[in-house]
Amino acid sequence: MIAFIDTNIPMYAAGKEHPCKTGCLEIMKAIACGEIQAYTNTEVFQEILYRYYSINERKLGVQLFDSFYTIMQGYILSVQPPDILLARELTVEYPTLSSRDLIHLAVMLNNGITHVFTTDQGFQNINGLQVISPT
Repeated sequence: MIAFIDTNIPMYAAGKEHPCKTGCLEIMKAIACGEIQAYTNTEVFQEILYRYYSINERKLGVQLFDSFYTIMQGYILSVQPPDILLARELTVEYPTLSSRDLIHLAVMLNNGITHVFTTDQGFQNINGLQVISPT
């Protein structure tokens, strides 16, 4: 199985106590140890910085960015023009999916990734995508 790592997995793993924290930590440890083959994309890093900068926690955001980059190095997919075009097409089929999740979905589809680790309920009803929750 090859999976995509959504933004909320490293964020919950690094964050304060939360019902998802333990499961997210286990996922991140399994990736770091090579037990799970996983990819993410460049947009996830932008989301991490955006979130932490928006709550005035820049230092924590950069620390999480660096830690996640270290774990995912070599498994970070770029968002390419075909991904952007597919995301636009997917707006018709999945009108309630957020713009960021549309980009993630397009990257997954264009790279043959059919599993996603996420706490995001938006991915639940995507045809051909298996959502793996950390809980």
